[in-house]
Amino acid sequence: MKFINYLKTIQDVSIYPMISLILFSVFFLAAAWIAFKSDKKTMDAISHYPIDNDAPEK
Repeated sequence: MKFINYLKTIQDVSIYPMISLILFSVFFLAAAWIAFKSDKKTMDAISHYPIDNDAPEK
């Protein structure tokens, strides 16, 4: 049996792609909102974290 046949047997399966799209859109818009509204100095400091050699090693 092909996979598409399993999907046809699930009741209201057509709602799952819409829920996924809504969740992705909300997450993307929230990330964009945080990126654009955050302080530029904070973002500059965060961008140097991976290459900052002054951080203590564990």
